[in-house]
Amino acid sequence: MTDRAVVLHVEGLRMRYGTTDVLRDVSFQARQGEVLCLLGPNGAGKTTTIEIMEGFRLRSAGQVDVLGTDPARGDEHWRARVGIVLQSWRDHGKWRVRELLEHLGSYYRAYSTEATTRPWDAQRLITAVGLTEQADKKVRMLSGGQRRRLDVAIGLVGRPELVFLDEPTAGLDPVARHGFHELIEGLAEEGETTILLTTHDLAEAEKLADRILVLEGGRIIADGTAAELARQIAGEDEVSWTHCGRSFRQSTTESTRLVFELFKEYGEAIGDLEVRRASLEDTYLSLVRQAESEGAAR
Repeated sequence: MTDRAVVLHVEGLRMRYGTTDVLRDVSFQARQGEVLCLLGPNGAGKTTTIEIMEGFRLRSAGQVDVLGTDPARGDEHWRARVGIVLQSWRDHGKWRVRELLEHLGSYYRAYSTEATTRPWDAQRLITAVGLTEQADKKVRMLSGGQRRRLDVAIGLVGRPELVFLDEPTAGLDPVARHGFHELIEGLAEEGETTILLTTHDLAEAEKLADRILVLEGGRIIADGTAAELARQIAGEDEVSWTHCGRSFRQSTTESTRLVFELFKEYGEAIGDLEVRRASLEDTYLSLVRQAESEGAAR
């Protein structure tokens, strides 16, 4: 991943409304094909960060480079390279799925050049997002999960190099959420599209993201994989087992070695073996509480 081009570069980003700092010195990068997740409590600054990168909001200070362009000065050709999937949007309920995607795709063809890829064929995109059976249905007839898949199709119709997903599975039932995850994982496996998503679903972040950024109080307080963040905060795994009717529990940074030594010494006499690793939820809550405590102290 590190040998791929940087497509998103944010350095010293600040955003102030009146006398209130919403973002304070936010800095991070994303590379081609990377799935980056932005986590944080309500009011942490996630939406503001996304809107600045999308070019919808002007920043107060700092450097932002998206696909080689400052989004504050992005033109139509630049916008054609970026896909956006909002939490909700006003759709045209009377349109049929195929007609709507063909219509939207026609806008991108005007900006296709030798340097950019032509927009998706509507039928191919419909198949990719799992709406083949709904292709000729009117939008208002779709279920919640199907409409969310259509949202993604609309965000992808121009075959963007970078996609912003703002809480993409909010309100979806478990079956629809699973299908959506499969869709995102498929895009990531192709390795061409960079994805930046925000979510409140920690399991979703752990499942989809190559890297996770935790934003709290307008600052990035952690940056790494789910496993890296867990080690950073928890440090030790908790191993529990039984032997000769007695229960044992031990914290260790080398759980694999401990388990190996236990079986080497006691063999099948070891029972009820369990290794508990710190979850992303444990890590996230610890990070946010620590940041809130530091903020209160300041």
